[in-house]
Amino acid sequence: MTIEKTIEIQGIEPLILFGPYDSLLKKIRNEFSDIQITARGTQITLRGRDEEVALLERIFSEMILLANKHGEVLDTDLNALINLALSPAHTLKAAHHGDEDIIITTTDSTVRAKTDGQRRMVAEAKNNDILFAIGPAGTGKTYTAVAIAVAAWKAKRVKRIVLARPAVEAGESLGFLPGDLAQKIDPYLRPLYDALQEMLTAEKLKLLIEQRVIEIVPLAYMRGRTMSNAFIILDEAQNASNTQMKMCLTRLGLNSKAIITGDVTQIDLPKEINSGLISSPEILNNIKGISFVYLDKSDVVRHKLVRDIINAYEIHEQKKP
Repeated sequence: MTIEKTIEIQGIEPLILFGPYDSLLKKIRNEFSDIQITARGTQITLRGRDEEVALLERIFSEMILLANKHGEVLDTDLNALINLALSPAHTLKAAHHGDEDIIITTTDSTVRAKTDGQRRMVAEAKNNDILFAIGPAGTGKTYTAVAIAVAAWKAKRVKRIVLARPAVEAGESLGFLPGDLAQKIDPYLRPLYDALQEMLTAEKLKLLIEQRVIEIVPLAYMRGRTMSNAFIILDEAQNASNTQMKMCLTRLGLNSKAIITGDVTQIDLPKEINSGLISSPEILNNIKGISFVYLDKSDVVRHKLVRDIINAYEIHEQKKP
């Protein structure tokens, strides 16, 4: 049945809700092309099938809530709302961005857990010293882990943050890359820098790295060290062997925590080497203080197509003999 619904915007400027040059409104129109959306002044009129209009009305209500509470609606906020709305496993009741979802507040923005999977990461990290966060690309595993670590450091629960990645060659040879060793491994570590730069000013990040309060290193550089009063993040852990995984986990010193993130569908190791991330649940599942959180395509907060791509690959893998 076709219905028409009018939403009144109160207490906020329409520009905040619609985004610069109507960028947020355009994204909504692209995602819900079957609904006629008319925005005039402080009124939004929706016309279309009753189920879709009701769904979009809830999305706009959440956006208005965010705008009233935080003075802005980010592109990532809208992505999360749309993904939750279109996911059969979730409802928008889980999308409220209350204070309990805040991971860390910076000078420029507030980092919030946007999905159920990210919320489980935050909760399990509080209650366990080692957390494995396993899930596909786009679910915010690395970003959430870095935010949790920075929050712990800001609260003085740890004295330093160590972020590591295996420097595994994914179809390219390090030997052919230009520069010295530091320059060769920089592409592997760049996603960790990118996450940190959204939570710390460039000057602050540079100073903390110079003071070794924050270390961003290849996994191999952790061998032989004991890390006390530290928050360790091992990213892209699917590319760590069993031996490397054991080495990383046993670096944990007094008053330290670790988050291990990875995607078991994107392993770049040689076929003869087993991924330590795949075997970890079987080996470590019964140890108190170690927790496993599994994220899925419903937690994707990137472009809607990312979720569709993940789903398509899952179907393709299931068809294999």
